[in-house]
Amino acid sequence: MRKHSTPFVIAGLLTLAAVPLAGSLAWVAAAGASGYHVIKTVSVPGDDGWDYLTVDSDARRVYISHGTHVVVMNADTYAIEGDIPDTPGVHGIALASDLGRGFISSGRANTATIFDLKTLKTIGTVKTDANPDAIAYDPVSKRVFTFNGRGKNTTAINATDGSVVGTLALGGKPEFAVADGKGSIFVNNEDTSELIEIDTQKITETHRWPMAPCKSPSGLAMDRKNRRLFAGCDDKVMVVINADTGKVIATPTIGDGVDANAFDPGAAFAFASNGEGTLTVVHEDSPDKFTVVDSVPTKKSARTMGLDLKTHNIFLPAADFDPPAPGERRGKMKPGSFVILVVTK
Repeated sequence: MRKHSTPFVIAGLLTLAAVPLAGSLAWVAAAGASGYHVIKTVSVPGDDGWDYLTVDSDARRVYISHGTHVVVMNADTYAIEGDIPDTPGVHGIALASDLGRGFISSGRANTATIFDLKTLKTIGTVKTDANPDAIAYDPVSKRVFTFNGRGKNTTAINATDGSVVGTLALGGKPEFAVADGKGSIFVNNEDTSELIEIDTQKITETHRWPMAPCKSPSGLAMDRKNRRLFAGCDDKVMVVINADTGKVIATPTIGDGVDANAFDPGAAFAFASNGEGTLTVVHEDSPDKFTVVDSVPTKKSARTMGLDLKTHNIFLPAADFDPPAPGERRGKMKPGSFVILVVTK
C-alpha cells in the first residue's frame, strides 16, 4: 500500500435517517452519532514501518505487518501472542483457514511466506515477481494471489502445495484486492485508476472498468451479498462500484490520505481509514444508496486497518514522526511510538 503523510483534519459530519436491517431491527443515527470511538491504544515494540492488518475473527488473532516481521496480537486481550520473522518489506497477510495456512507478501524479498495458522511456524517461501504488495486468498480455486507493485502483475499460487500456477500482467501498479467468494478477485490499478476482475481458475482478466472520478485507488472492500465494492481514492473520495456491471453508483466523501477500506455486513457500514487521523463511516442505506455517517478521530498516520467481524472492533496501526528533513517525504518514526488503536461502538 501507499504510505501517506497528511495534515490532521476532522471532516464534517452528516446525518443518516433510519433504515431497516435484518428481521425487525432498525438502525438510526443522528449527526456524528455512529458511536465509534477509540477505546484502547496498545503499544507494540519495534520502530519499523507497517502496512496491512488482517484479523482472524474465528481464531481471535490480529496479524500486524511490521517492517521485517509479522506481529500476532490477541484480538480480545491485546496481548502479543507470537511473531513470524524473516518477512522483509512485509505488506499483507492472507489467511486460508480451510487449509490451516497463512500467506505473507514480502516486498523486499520478492517472495510469499507460507506459515501454519496454529503454530505460526514458517512452512516455506514462494518466489513472486517484483515487490509483492497486496495478497488475497480465493477459497474457490484454493489459490493465493500476490499483487506485485513493480512487476505490475499478479502471481497465482496453489495454496495447498505452494507451487506457482500462473502470472497475469495487469498493465499498471496493483493496489488492494478482494475475493468475492465466487471465483473472482477484484484489484485496483493505481496507475490507470481502473478496477480489474480476475477469473481465479483461468488466471485471466474478465473485466477492466474505469473508476472515475476515482484517482489513484488504494484500499478495496466488498459487500459480497449485494455485490458492491468500496474503493478508497485520492481527493477524499470513496467510490462504490457494482461488481457485476462495473458502474460507479456512489461517491461518498471521506478523509484525506485513505489507504484501506473495510465493510461490516452485520452493521451495513463501509469504512475508510485516513492518514489525516480519521475513520470515515459510511452506511449502506440500500444497495444503491450510501450516506456518510461519521468521521471518527483516530491518530495521524492511522491509514490502514483490520476489521473484526465478530466484535465489530477496528484495529488501526499508527506512530509519531519527526518533521521531515529537506527532501524527505516524511520524517523518521519516533522510537517507541508504534501503537495499535482499537475502535469500537
